[in-house]
Amino acid sequence: MFEEFVLTASTADLSEEPRAREDADAVEFRMDLADSPLAQLDAYDGELPLLVTNRASWEGGEADDLGRFDALSTALGHEAVAAVDVELAALRGNAPEGEESHATALRDTAREEGVAVVVSVHDFESTPEPAALVDLLADAADEGDVGKLATTATAPADALAMIEATHETTAAGHRVATMCMGEPGRHTRAVTPIYGSKIGYAPVDPANATAPGQYPLATLRELVDGLRGGGTSE
Repeated sequence: MFEEFVLTASTADLSEEPRAREDADAVEFRMDLADSPLAQLDAYDGELPLLVTNRASWEGGEADDLGRFDALSTALGHEAVAAVDVELAALRGNAPEGEESHATALRDTAREEGVAVVVSVHDFESTPEPAALVDLLADAADEGDVGKLATTATAPADALAMIEATHETTAAGHRVATMCMGEPGRHTRAVTPIYGSKIGYAPVDPANATAPGQYPLATLRELVDGLRGGGTSE
């Protein structure tokens, strides 16, 4: 997974998966936003592979204790789960107490199960300078299979910085997923795949967007495919 660009349909309700099949390559299941997430996984019989995310409250999600790792570990046993998201801060020991040991254990389990690890960083206030973005992406990519970085753009220069960092880290051999949140950086969701970004995120239902500035799923599919020369991605 993630050899080529993967468009994920983000949702907290796996019953929406049939609506995503036409445009998405995978589903990001936001377990922290879901009702009975493990029961939903048990009942899942969809066609699209799953990227499971149980986002910590300190990283903008709604999972507020270490039990989120137990739920993710259980999720790894499901055949449909192809990837798991883990925060870089947790793996690097820059998160609340107890996170590092749980995060590294989860990554080890994922590797044993053949599940890809997306290591993520989110900045909900700003976009650092390009050199800092490159360092963050390289650190995240080194810790997992894909380094994901989402920052907040407040001006066009922020979007340019993210595009530049995407190109540089990809050229250096890292596998990354990049985007800017917020209106000034919205277009990066369609543009960074041209420069090497491997994952895009869009809601199945635009009313339930999981991050600022997300395009509707069908719109992002059309934009990415059009900019990359057409054809569907694997």
